[in-house]
Amino acid sequence: MPEDGEPSNSRSRLGRTVSRLISLLPGVALCALISLVAMGAQSLEERAFAHPYVEALVIAILLGVAIRTVWNPLERWSVGIAFSAKQLLELAVMLLGASISFAAIAAAGSLLMAAIVATVVVALAVSYSLSRMFGLSTRLAILIACGNSICGNSAIAAVAPVIGADGDDIASSISFTAVLGVLMVLGLPLLIPLLRLSATQYGILAGLTVYAVPQVLAATLPAGLVSTQIGTLVKLTRVLMLGPVVVGLSILMSRKRAGGLSMKAMSPFTLVPWFIIGFLVLAAFRSFQLVPDGVVAPVTRIAAFLTVVSMAALGLGVDIRLLAGIGGKVTAAVTLSLLALLAISIGLVHLFH
Repeated sequence: MPEDGEPSNSRSRLGRTVSRLISLLPGVALCALISLVAMGAQSLEERAFAHPYVEALVIAILLGVAIRTVWNPLERWSVGIAFSAKQLLELAVMLLGASISFAAIAAAGSLLMAAIVATVVVALAVSYSLSRMFGLSTRLAILIACGNSICGNSAIAAVAPVIGADGDDIASSISFTAVLGVLMVLGLPLLIPLLRLSATQYGILAGLTVYAVPQVLAATLPAGLVSTQIGTLVKLTRVLMLGPVVVGLSILMSRKRAGGLSMKAMSPFTLVPWFIIGFLVLAAFRSFQLVPDGVVAPVTRIAAFLTVVSMAALGLGVDIRLLAGIGGKVTAAVTLSLLALLAISIGLVHLFH
């Protein structure tokens, strides 16, 4: 029989939960409001230019930074802002798994798949080495390497909670990567006549070098439908590399934190955070068609919105003085990393006709 104190304890726990949720509301609502403004700005871009050159999550960070420079959030706001920056971002990463199907790997073909994997691996190593050479921290170097080599802002947002990156590192890496991403979209088509690239070659080049899927579409449309289709396929296959990279980083960071603990003493949940396990489970469900097609689009939109909310929260916690201090080094690291990726990719595309 239940003891007399059990109902009282249940009510007490429920009261603490409700109180906790109420305390989160102001900060979460502020981040959501900033996100809606950022998404509205992206929508205006799409109407004016057909494609968003500056994504909503970048706009959200910049708005958050701008607000933070003139206003220092009190405890009433900071609790919800911190929750949005961490827990909501982790939830968004988990939900992204529902949009990934491992069948896309088979569609790319074995030779092209091997080329994509090799390009990502080499670009990760080169980009990380360049960032460290400029004196950037290990976490910031990892963010820049993943953003440059895999899928830009989305990779940075997914890797950040795994390695424990702070808001300043995330904001600086995303901000500078976003600028170069736009320049890539505008300048990459100029290489078609300069390098005499075929539609297939240019599609592969765009898929390997441009950061975001919408940006791949913008960069390949001038070259025709074939380039657009191949570029999108290569880009989506490249995005799939995010899963193994995130899991690998998660295991590496967990072992580093565990110190002397043996692998036998560590559970899978210690090695891999809950949201990464959820990501892999949803990706497996999607691959075996256990996630209906009609569910994928809404879940992806929810994940995208939560990511923008998290970026707004990160912007609200950024110290602009720190960004100014490391801006030159980050710019140099990101620029040289992108040039290295471009050089590797140009060498590779000549294998395909």
